[in-house]
Amino acid sequence: MDSVTATDPLKAALKIAGSGLDVQSTRLRIVSENIANAQTTGDTPGADPYRRKTVTFGEAVDKATGADIVKVKKLGYDQSNFTEQYDPSNPAANSKGYVKMPNVNVLIEMADMREANRTYEANLQSVKQTRDMIMSTLDLLKSSS
Repeated sequence: MDSVTATDPLKAALKIAGSGLDVQSTRLRIVSENIANAQTTGDTPGADPYRRKTVTFGEAVDKATGADIVKVKKLGYDQSNFTEQYDPSNPAANSKGYVKMPNVNVLIEMADMREANRTYEANLQSVKQTRDMIMSTLDLLKSSS
């Protein structure tokens, strides 16, 4: 008998959904940071502005349940180019008056936020359903004794 079939499937379901909640929380935090810094330029002329952060997910095995769960594999940075905006009054402007702007597209971040929110809600619903199943099982066991 392998470790997956030897564990409580409801406990494994809670662990899987919980890992989904955890990674989507991280994703929402990173998206929020990106949106908050969408206009953050460098401090000195020609300095690089805020660079968009990214989240990469990976699969892991929970040792306690043997369930395949999701984890944050790495936090990284989007290496796409910065845009330049003409603003000679900005302290970060170069000698030609251009300022490097962050590589954050607020529309993309909002779409990522919506997707992360929906995925978070789906995992939360899984936790609620699993909890209800556990409670129903306990109620059946109480009434049969």
